[in-house]
Amino acid sequence: MGDGVDPTDSAGQDKPAVLIIGGLGYIGRFLAHHIYSNNLASTLRLVDKQLPQLASLAPEHEEACSRNLLQADASREQSQTRIYDLPAGPDGSKREFDYVFNCGGETRFSQEDEVYKLRSYQLSLTVGKEAAKRGVKAYIEVGTGTVYNPNRTPQKETDKTTKPHTKQAKWKLQAEEELAKIPGLKLCVLRLPHVYGPYTGRWLGTQLALARVYQSREPKETLKWLWSSELRTNTLHVEDTARAMWDAAEWRAKNDRIPNAPNAPIVFNVVDKGATSQGSMAAIIKQIFEIETGFQNALVNTFARLNLEHVVDEVNDDTLDDWADLQEAAGIQGNGSPLSPFMEKELLRDADLSLDGSRFESVVGFEPLHEKITKAEVEAVIESYRRMKWWP
Repeated sequence: MGDGVDPTDSAGQDKPAVLIIGGLGYIGRFLAHHIYSNNLASTLRLVDKQLPQLASLAPEHEEACSRNLLQADASREQSQTRIYDLPAGPDGSKREFDYVFNCGGETRFSQEDEVYKLRSYQLSLTVGKEAAKRGVKAYIEVGTGTVYNPNRTPQKETDKTTKPHTKQAKWKLQAEEELAKIPGLKLCVLRLPHVYGPYTGRWLGTQLALARVYQSREPKETLKWLWSSELRTNTLHVEDTARAMWDAAEWRAKNDRIPNAPNAPIVFNVVDKGATSQGSMAAIIKQIFEIETGFQNALVNTFARLNLEHVVDEVNDDTLDDWADLQEAAGIQGNGSPLSPFMEKELLRDADLSLDGSRFESVVGFEPLHEKITKAEVEAVIESYRRMKWWP
């Protein structure tokens, strides 16, 4: 394994040494690419359980991710020495990482509590304790905006977190709370909305696969969402996510408190300016796929609230075979594509994801370059699928 950039000139040694946990995950690979392509680090190390060959990396991510990877399970205490130890400096001095980014954890939904406890909560605590022990200057924990109680009003960092949306969010919140208790840990938590961009699966990928199924049907059918057009589904482009994480690390290395909130944990929401909703997404999908879109009536929504599992199973039964047929016809089965119209019950709940990102913008000075999700942004995502031969 090469430990990345490590320039021999003295100027390079002034740059931080950077460790990314979960470096082959969706956010991790974009962060690695951002750091590597902008030459921001003296040393860059990615840790992941997966091998790069199995990670369906885009061509532009291969160099940053493959040459800097250490394969290890970061949730295990016995892995920490391998993960954190660095070669000595040119003068023989002991070196430590300056910035640690935790992008790891269980990303699948609807898993057992024990899975999230081990793969998310335990991972965060194990890596965080080691970061504190070694005097890391900034430890950035990737959190989720789904820890807040569902509310259409944009939620601030001080708002209630008594009803996280998902089991994943429940364990992410517990990890945040425990990390804040670790003495000496220079913690900064970033709570994110739906992250989208090139090569994305999950939230946007599911909607696009579903729209592609509806586009292929004869006679044409209307693609209808549950709940309402007003339901908030806030967003952040993955390139802005990577920029925000770097900005957060640089700020945290120099600051121990948030102005005007001296005793508060250092937590920031990061979100674009679009106040994305189901309605704005439906409009974009209608334009791109030239299909009718709409929303279910009150009767269907009431039934869905009481029988969500049944409704989700029915939708999945209705679309998965069609998707498989589209893939087969295009000759693209089994190539590592993350795309599927499969709906997750946990993500279909009537729960607004609405974040206020003003604290991060005013304190750290962050401005998203991708201000909101647009037709052009979504078309760029579909184009990325075509490049990877994922799109039927």
